[in-house]
Amino acid sequence: MKIDLDTYHELLQTLLRNKTRSFLTGFGVFWGVFMLVALMGGGAGMKELLNNNFAGFATNSAIIFEQQTTKPYHGFRKGRWWTLTTGDMDRLREQVPQLDVISPIASKWGVQAVNGENKFNANVKGLLPEYAKVEAPTLFYGRFLNDMDIAQQRKVCVIGKRVYKTLFPKGGDPCGQMIRLDSAYYTVIGVDYKESNMNINGSSDEAISIPLSLMQRAFNMGQSIDLIAITARPGVAISDITPRIREVIARGHDIDPTDEKAVTVFNTEVLFGLLDSLFSGVDLLIWLVGIGTLLAGAIGVSNIMMVTVKERTTEIGIRRAIGATPRVILSQIISESILLTAVSGMSGIVFAVLILQMMEMGFTEDGIVKSHFQVSFWTAIGAAVLLAALGVLAGLAPAGRAMSIKPVDAMREE
Repeated sequence: MKIDLDTYHELLQTLLRNKTRSFLTGFGVFWGVFMLVALMGGGAGMKELLNNNFAGFATNSAIIFEQQTTKPYHGFRKGRWWTLTTGDMDRLREQVPQLDVISPIASKWGVQAVNGENKFNANVKGLLPEYAKVEAPTLFYGRFLNDMDIAQQRKVCVIGKRVYKTLFPKGGDPCGQMIRLDSAYYTVIGVDYKESNMNINGSSDEAISIPLSLMQRAFNMGQSIDLIAITARPGVAISDITPRIREVIARGHDIDPTDEKAVTVFNTEVLFGLLDSLFSGVDLLIWLVGIGTLLAGAIGVSNIMMVTVKERTTEIGIRRAIGATPRVILSQIISESILLTAVSGMSGIVFAVLILQMMEMGFTEDGIVKSHFQVSFWTAIGAAVLLAALGVLAGLAPAGRAMSIKPVDAMREE
Protein backbone atom coordinates (compact mmCIF):
# COMPACT_ATOMS: atom_id res chain seq x y z
CA MET A 1 0.00 0.00 0.00
CA LYS A 2 1.74 3.18 -1.21
CA ILE A 3 1.24 6.43 0.71
CA ASP A 4 2.90 9.73 -0.28
CA LEU A 5 4.54 12.16 2.16
CA ASP A 6 1.60 14.54 2.07
CA THR A 7 -0.66 11.78 3.35
CA TYR A 8 1.68 11.02 6.26
CA HIS A 9 1.88 14.72 7.07
CA GLU A 10 -1.91 14.87 7.15
CA LEU A 11 -1.94 11.75 9.35
CA LEU A 12 0.31 13.36 11.93
CA GLN A 13 -1.71 16.53 11.87
CA THR A 14 -4.86 14.50 12.55
CA LEU A 15 -3.26 12.75 15.51
CA LEU A 16 -2.00 16.05 16.91
CA ARG A 17 -5.45 17.64 16.64
CA ASN A 18 -6.82 14.83 18.81
CA LYS A 19 -3.96 14.59 21.28
CA THR A 20 -6.03 13.48 24.26
CA ARG A 21 -7.89 10.83 22.33
CA SER A 22 -4.71 9.60 20.66
CA PHE A 23 -2.93 9.44 24.01
CA LEU A 24 -5.70 7.41 25.66
CA THR A 25 -5.90 5.06 22.69
CA GLY A 26 -2.14 4.67 22.49
CA PHE A 27 -1.89 4.05 26.21
CA GLY A 28 -4.20 1.03 25.87
CA VAL A 29 -1.90 -0.52 23.25
CA PHE A 30 1.21 0.54 25.20
CA TRP A 31 -0.07 -1.14 28.35
CA GLY A 32 -1.08 -4.29 26.49
CA VAL A 33 2.33 -4.72 24.87
CA PHE A 34 4.12 -3.81 28.08
CA MET A 35 2.12 -6.44 29.98
CA LEU A 36 2.77 -9.13 27.37
CA VAL A 37 6.55 -8.54 27.12
CA ALA A 38 7.00 -7.92 30.86
CA LEU A 39 5.04 -11.06 31.76
CA MET A 40 6.97 -13.16 29.26
CA GLY A 41 10.35 -11.87 30.45
CA GLY A 42 9.35 -11.96 34.11
CA GLY A 43 7.89 -15.44 33.76
CA ALA A 44 11.08 -16.69 32.10
CA GLY A 45 13.16 -15.12 34.88
CA MET A 46 11.06 -16.61 37.67
CA LYS A 47 11.13 -19.98 35.96
CA GLU A 48 14.93 -19.79 35.80
CA LEU A 49 15.04 -18.82 39.49
CA LEU A 50 12.93 -21.82 40.43
CA ASN A 51 15.03 -24.08 38.21
CA ASN A 52 18.17 -22.73 39.88
CA ASN A 53 16.81 -23.96 43.20
CA PHE A 54 16.99 -27.49 41.79
CA ALA A 55 19.89 -26.97 39.39
CA GLY A 56 22.17 -29.93 38.95
CA PHE A 57 19.85 -32.30 40.80
CA ALA A 58 18.98 -35.52 38.97
CA THR A 59 15.28 -35.63 38.12
CA ASN A 60 15.08 -39.44 38.26
CA SER A 61 16.57 -39.75 41.73
CA ALA A 62 15.51 -40.74 45.24
CA ILE A 63 16.89 -40.49 48.76
CA ILE A 64 16.77 -43.47 51.14
CA PHE A 65 16.97 -42.91 54.89
CA GLU A 66 16.01 -44.76 58.06
CA GLN A 67 13.38 -43.98 60.69
CA GLN A 68 11.85 -45.89 63.61
CA THR A 69 9.94 -48.99 62.66
CA THR A 70 6.17 -48.78 62.83
CA LYS A 71 5.44 -52.51 62.59
CA PRO A 72 6.66 -55.53 64.62
CA TYR A 73 8.67 -58.09 62.63
CA HIS A 74 10.49 -61.35 63.42
CA GLY A 75 10.07 -60.87 67.14
CA PHE A 76 11.18 -57.24 67.16
CA ARG A 77 8.78 -54.65 68.54
CA LYS A 78 7.77 -51.59 66.62
CA GLY A 79 9.59 -48.34 67.42
CA ARG A 80 13.04 -49.90 66.96
CA TRP A 81 15.88 -47.74 65.65
CA TRP A 82 18.22 -49.11 63.01
CA THR A 83 21.07 -47.77 60.82
CA LEU A 84 21.91 -47.89 57.14
CA THR A 85 25.32 -49.37 56.27
CA THR A 86 27.55 -49.63 53.23
CA GLY A 87 26.30 -53.22 52.95
CA ASP A 88 22.90 -51.85 51.90
CA MET A 89 24.61 -50.18 48.97
CA ASP A 90 26.08 -53.52 47.89
CA ARG A 91 22.72 -55.29 48.24
CA LEU A 92 20.99 -52.68 46.10
CA ARG A 93 23.65 -52.95 43.42
CA GLU A 94 23.28 -56.75 43.27
CA GLN A 95 19.50 -57.10 43.62
CA VAL A 96 18.09 -53.99 41.90
CA PRO A 97 19.70 -53.83 38.44
CA GLN A 98 17.38 -50.99 37.37
CA LEU A 99 19.44 -48.57 39.48
CA ASP A 100 22.18 -46.54 37.84
CA VAL A 101 23.95 -44.54 40.59
CA ILE A 102 24.08 -45.70 44.23
CA SER A 103 25.93 -43.19 46.37
CA PRO A 104 26.01 -43.34 50.20
CA ILE A 105 26.30 -40.19 52.33
CA ALA A 106 27.71 -39.81 55.83
CA SER A 107 27.43 -36.52 57.72
CA LYS A 108 28.88 -34.87 60.80
CA TRP A 109 27.33 -31.60 61.97
CA GLY A 110 29.04 -28.74 63.80
CA VAL A 111 32.62 -29.58 62.85
CA GLN A 112 34.86 -26.54 63.31
CA ALA A 113 36.88 -25.66 60.21
CA VAL A 114 39.88 -23.43 60.84
CA ASN A 115 42.23 -21.52 58.56
CA GLY A 116 44.54 -19.23 60.52
CA GLU A 117 42.30 -17.03 62.67
CA ASN A 118 39.22 -17.72 60.57
CA LYS A 119 36.73 -20.30 61.82
CA PHE A 120 33.48 -21.81 60.53
CA ASN A 121 31.14 -24.46 62.00
CA ALA A 122 30.58 -26.66 58.98
CA ASN A 123 28.67 -29.76 58.02
CA VAL A 124 31.20 -32.38 56.94
CA LYS A 125 29.95 -34.87 54.35
CA GLY A 126 31.54 -38.14 53.38
CA LEU A 127 30.86 -38.78 49.70
CA LEU A 128 31.84 -40.88 46.72
CA PRO A 129 32.70 -39.38 43.29
CA GLU A 130 29.44 -40.81 41.89
CA TYR A 131 27.50 -38.38 44.07
CA ALA A 132 28.19 -35.67 41.47
CA LYS A 133 25.73 -37.52 39.19
CA VAL A 134 22.96 -37.02 41.76
CA GLU A 135 23.71 -33.45 42.83
CA ALA A 136 26.12 -31.86 40.37
CA PRO A 137 28.50 -29.35 41.98
CA THR A 138 29.12 -25.88 40.54
CA LEU A 139 32.88 -25.70 40.86
CA PHE A 140 34.31 -22.17 41.06
CA TYR A 141 37.84 -23.43 41.73
CA GLY A 142 39.49 -26.84 41.43
CA ARG A 143 37.79 -30.21 41.08
CA PHE A 144 35.47 -32.64 42.84
CA LEU A 145 36.44 -35.88 44.59
CA ASN A 146 37.73 -38.71 42.37
CA ASP A 147 38.33 -42.45 42.63
CA MET A 148 41.98 -42.06 43.67
CA ASP A 149 40.92 -39.88 46.62
CA ILE A 150 38.68 -42.71 47.81
CA ALA A 151 41.12 -45.56 47.19
CA GLN A 152 44.06 -43.83 48.90
CA GLN A 153 41.93 -42.14 51.57
CA ARG A 154 43.53 -38.83 50.73
CA LYS A 155 43.00 -36.01 53.19
CA VAL A 156 41.39 -33.69 50.66
CA CYS A 157 38.18 -31.67 50.75
CA VAL A 158 35.79 -29.61 48.62
CA ILE A 159 34.42 -26.57 50.46
CA GLY A 160 31.12 -24.72 49.99
CA LYS A 161 30.71 -21.05 49.10
CA ARG A 162 30.10 -19.74 52.63
CA VAL A 163 32.92 -21.85 54.03
CA TYR A 164 35.27 -20.45 51.38
CA LYS A 165 34.30 -16.81 51.99
CA THR A 166 34.68 -17.22 55.75
CA LEU A 167 37.97 -19.13 55.79
CA PHE A 168 39.49 -17.22 52.85
CA PRO A 169 38.12 -13.67 53.20
CA LYS A 170 40.77 -12.24 50.86
CA GLY A 171 39.54 -14.45 48.02
CA GLY A 172 41.74 -16.10 45.44
CA ASP A 173 42.21 -19.75 44.54
CA PRO A 174 42.45 -21.77 47.80
CA CYS A 175 43.28 -25.07 46.09
CA GLY A 176 46.41 -26.59 47.59
CA GLN A 177 46.04 -24.78 50.90
CA MET A 178 45.36 -26.58 54.18
CA ILE A 179 42.42 -26.21 56.55
CA ARG A 180 41.90 -27.93 59.88
CA LEU A 181 38.81 -29.98 60.70
CA ASP A 182 38.84 -30.64 64.44
CA SER A 183 42.39 -31.93 64.90
CA ALA A 184 43.17 -33.13 61.37
CA TYR A 185 44.40 -31.13 58.37
CA TYR A 186 42.92 -31.44 54.88
CA THR A 187 44.02 -30.03 51.52
CA VAL A 188 41.43 -27.97 49.64
CA ILE A 189 40.99 -29.31 46.10
CA GLY A 190 37.83 -27.44 45.07
CA VAL A 191 35.26 -24.74 45.86
CA ASP A 192 31.59 -25.55 45.21
CA TYR A 193 29.51 -22.44 44.47
CA LYS A 194 26.29 -24.38 44.15
CA GLU A 195 23.34 -22.53 45.73
CA SER A 196 20.16 -24.54 45.79
CA ASN A 197 17.12 -25.11 47.94
CA MET A 198 17.30 -28.77 47.00
CA ASN A 199 19.98 -30.11 49.33
CA ILE A 200 20.69 -33.49 50.85
CA ASN A 201 21.59 -33.49 54.53
CA GLY A 202 22.32 -29.78 54.73
CA SER A 203 23.08 -26.81 52.51
CA SER A 204 25.91 -27.19 49.99
CA ASP A 205 27.33 -23.73 50.65
CA GLU A 206 27.93 -24.61 54.33
CA ALA A 207 29.31 -28.09 53.67
CA ILE A 208 32.79 -29.58 53.42
CA SER A 209 32.96 -32.77 51.36
CA ILE A 210 35.65 -35.40 52.03
CA PRO A 211 36.09 -39.02 50.81
CA LEU A 212 33.58 -41.40 52.43
CA SER A 213 36.22 -43.95 53.47
CA LEU A 214 38.20 -41.20 55.21
CA MET A 215 35.06 -39.85 56.86
CA GLN A 216 34.16 -43.21 58.38
CA ARG A 217 37.69 -43.70 59.71
CA ALA A 218 38.29 -40.14 60.96
CA PHE A 219 35.00 -39.92 62.87
CA ASN A 220 34.82 -43.58 64.02
CA MET A 221 31.63 -44.27 62.07
CA GLY A 222 32.48 -47.84 61.09
CA GLN A 223 30.31 -48.94 58.16
CA SER A 224 27.30 -46.81 59.11
CA ILE A 225 25.97 -44.13 56.75
CA ASP A 226 23.14 -41.62 57.00
CA LEU A 227 21.58 -41.68 53.54
CA ILE A 228 21.76 -43.41 50.20
CA ALA A 229 21.21 -41.31 47.07
CA ILE A 230 20.15 -43.28 43.99
CA THR A 231 19.22 -42.65 40.36
CA ALA A 232 17.37 -44.98 38.02
CA ARG A 233 18.54 -46.06 34.60
CA PRO A 234 17.06 -44.22 31.57
CA GLY A 235 13.47 -45.26 30.95
CA VAL A 236 12.95 -46.58 34.50
CA ALA A 237 10.68 -44.69 36.90
CA ILE A 238 11.76 -44.62 40.54
CA SER A 239 8.16 -45.11 41.65
CA ASP A 240 8.03 -48.46 39.80
CA ILE A 241 11.02 -49.92 41.68
CA THR A 242 10.44 -48.29 45.09
CA PRO A 243 8.77 -51.42 46.61
CA ARG A 244 11.72 -53.55 45.49
CA ILE A 245 14.24 -51.07 46.95
CA ARG A 246 12.42 -51.02 50.27
CA GLU A 247 12.19 -54.83 50.35
CA VAL A 248 15.93 -55.34 49.71
CA ILE A 249 16.97 -52.96 52.49
CA ALA A 250 14.27 -54.10 54.95
CA ARG A 251 15.21 -57.78 54.74
CA GLY A 252 18.85 -56.92 55.48
CA HIS A 253 17.80 -55.36 58.80
CA ASP A 254 14.87 -57.60 59.88
CA ILE A 255 12.28 -54.94 59.07
CA ASP A 256 8.82 -55.53 57.64
CA PRO A 257 9.13 -54.86 53.85
CA THR A 258 5.75 -53.10 53.96
CA ASP A 259 6.92 -50.65 56.63
CA GLU A 260 7.13 -47.56 54.40
CA LYS A 261 8.09 -45.21 57.23
CA ALA A 262 10.95 -47.33 58.59
CA VAL A 263 12.62 -47.46 55.16
CA THR A 264 11.71 -44.08 53.72
CA VAL A 265 12.28 -43.56 50.00
CA PHE A 266 11.88 -39.88 49.07
CA ASN A 267 11.11 -39.82 45.36
CA THR A 268 12.25 -36.53 43.76
CA GLU A 269 10.66 -37.62 40.48
CA VAL A 270 7.24 -36.64 41.85
CA LEU A 271 8.52 -33.23 42.92
CA PHE A 272 9.95 -32.44 39.49
CA GLY A 273 6.72 -33.57 37.86
CA LEU A 274 4.78 -31.07 39.98
CA LEU A 275 7.23 -28.32 39.01
CA ASP A 276 6.82 -29.08 35.30
CA SER A 277 3.04 -28.82 35.66
CA LEU A 278 3.42 -25.53 37.54
CA PHE A 279 5.64 -24.05 34.83
CA SER A 280 3.20 -25.09 32.10
CA GLY A 281 0.34 -23.43 33.97
CA VAL A 282 2.34 -20.21 34.48
CA ASP A 283 3.25 -20.04 30.78
CA LEU A 284 -0.39 -20.49 29.78
CA LEU A 285 -1.52 -17.80 32.24
CA ILE A 286 1.12 -15.36 30.93
CA TRP A 287 -0.05 -15.79 27.34
CA LEU A 288 -3.73 -15.50 28.24
CA VAL A 289 -3.27 -12.31 30.28
CA GLY A 290 -0.80 -10.72 27.86
CA ILE A 291 -2.71 -11.42 24.65
CA GLY A 292 -6.04 -10.55 26.31
CA THR A 293 -4.67 -7.16 27.38
CA LEU A 294 -3.20 -6.58 23.93
CA LEU A 295 -6.46 -7.42 22.19
CA ALA A 296 -8.30 -5.07 24.52
CA GLY A 297 -5.93 -2.29 23.45
CA ALA A 298 -6.49 -3.11 19.76
CA ILE A 299 -10.25 -3.01 20.26
CA GLY A 300 -9.81 0.39 21.91
CA VAL A 301 -7.91 1.60 18.83
CA SER A 302 -10.69 0.38 16.56
CA ASN A 303 -13.38 2.08 18.64
CA ILE A 304 -11.54 5.40 18.75
CA MET A 305 -10.93 5.25 15.02
CA MET A 306 -14.65 4.66 14.49
CA VAL A 307 -15.38 7.81 16.49
CA THR A 308 -12.75 9.69 14.50
CA VAL A 309 -14.29 8.59 11.21
CA LYS A 310 -17.75 9.69 12.38
CA GLU A 311 -16.43 13.11 13.38
CA ARG A 312 -14.71 13.47 10.00
CA THR A 313 -17.74 12.43 7.97
CA THR A 314 -17.97 15.82 6.24
CA GLU A 315 -14.26 15.91 5.48
CA ILE A 316 -14.30 12.43 4.01
CA GLY A 317 -17.39 13.21 1.94
CA ILE A 318 -15.78 16.35 0.50
CA ARG A 319 -12.62 14.42 -0.32
CA ARG A 320 -14.75 11.84 -2.13
CA ALA A 321 -16.59 14.60 -3.98
CA ILE A 322 -13.38 16.17 -5.32
CA GLY A 323 -12.02 12.89 -6.61
CA ALA A 324 -10.48 10.88 -3.72
CA THR A 325 -10.74 7.18 -4.51
CA PRO A 326 -11.88 4.59 -1.93
CA ARG A 327 -8.33 3.25 -1.90
CA VAL A 328 -6.95 6.62 -0.76
CA ILE A 329 -9.53 6.84 2.05
CA LEU A 330 -8.78 3.22 3.04
CA SER A 331 -5.03 3.89 3.08
CA GLN A 332 -5.42 6.98 5.23
CA ILE A 333 -7.55 5.32 7.94
CA ILE A 334 -5.52 2.08 8.09
CA SER A 335 -2.22 3.99 8.09
CA GLU A 336 -3.44 6.14 10.96
CA SER A 337 -4.39 2.98 12.88
CA ILE A 338 -1.03 1.31 12.15
CA LEU A 339 0.93 4.42 13.10
CA LEU A 340 -0.88 4.82 16.40
CA THR A 341 -0.58 1.12 17.22
CA ALA A 342 3.07 0.85 16.19
CA VAL A 343 4.29 3.93 18.09
CA SER A 344 2.44 2.93 21.26
CA GLY A 345 3.41 -0.73 20.97
CA MET A 346 7.11 -0.15 20.35
CA SER A 347 7.17 2.26 23.28
CA GLY A 348 5.66 -0.50 25.41
CA ILE A 349 8.33 -2.97 24.24
CA VAL A 350 11.18 -0.55 25.03
CA PHE A 351 9.78 0.30 28.46
CA ALA A 352 9.24 -3.38 29.30
CA VAL A 353 12.81 -4.26 28.26
CA LEU A 354 14.17 -1.47 30.49
CA ILE A 355 12.16 -2.70 33.48
CA LEU A 356 13.29 -6.29 32.86
CA GLN A 357 16.91 -5.14 32.62
CA MET A 358 16.62 -3.43 36.00
CA MET A 359 15.17 -6.63 37.50
CA GLU A 360 18.04 -8.64 36.02
CA MET A 361 20.58 -6.29 37.60
CA GLY A 362 18.91 -6.91 40.96
CA PHE A 363 19.60 -10.64 40.62
CA THR A 364 23.31 -10.24 39.86
CA GLU A 365 25.86 -11.21 42.50
CA ASP A 366 29.65 -11.33 42.16
CA GLY A 367 29.25 -10.49 38.48
CA ILE A 368 27.13 -13.62 37.96
CA VAL A 369 23.57 -13.19 36.69
CA LYS A 370 21.40 -15.61 38.65
CA SER A 371 18.34 -15.16 36.46
CA HIS A 372 17.73 -13.59 33.04
CA PHE A 373 14.59 -11.43 32.92
CA GLN A 374 14.63 -10.71 29.20
CA VAL A 375 12.82 -11.72 26.05
CA SER A 376 14.68 -12.98 23.02
CA PHE A 377 15.28 -10.90 19.88
CA TRP A 378 12.85 -12.99 17.86
CA THR A 379 10.20 -12.59 20.53
CA ALA A 380 10.50 -8.82 20.19
CA ILE A 381 10.31 -9.12 16.38
CA GLY A 382 7.24 -11.32 16.74
CA ALA A 383 5.63 -8.72 18.99
CA ALA A 384 6.33 -6.02 16.40
CA VAL A 385 4.75 -8.11 13.62
CA LEU A 386 1.76 -8.80 15.87
CA LEU A 387 1.39 -5.06 16.46
CA ALA A 388 1.36 -4.34 12.74
CA ALA A 389 -1.28 -7.03 12.17
CA LEU A 390 -3.40 -5.66 15.02
CA GLY A 391 -3.06 -2.18 13.58
CA VAL A 392 -4.42 -3.38 10.24
CA LEU A 393 -7.26 -5.30 11.87
CA ALA A 394 -8.12 -2.37 14.14
CA GLY A 395 -8.38 -0.07 11.11
CA LEU A 396 -10.46 -2.34 8.88
CA ALA A 397 -13.86 -1.57 10.39
CA PRO A 398 -13.33 2.22 10.56
CA ALA A 399 -11.91 2.17 7.03
CA GLY A 400 -14.93 0.25 5.79
CA ARG A 401 -17.23 2.84 7.33
CA ALA A 402 -15.21 5.68 5.77
CA MET A 403 -15.41 4.09 2.31
CA SER A 404 -19.18 3.74 2.60
CA ILE A 405 -19.71 7.47 3.16
CA LYS A 406 -21.33 9.17 0.13
CA PRO A 407 -20.70 12.84 -0.64
CA VAL A 408 -24.45 13.61 -0.56
CA ASP A 409 -24.82 12.02 2.87
CA ALA A 410 -21.80 13.96 4.09
CA MET A 411 -23.30 17.28 2.97
CA ARG A 412 -26.58 16.39 4.65
CA GLU A 413 -24.65 15.53 7.82
CA GLU A 414 -23.11 19.02 7.69
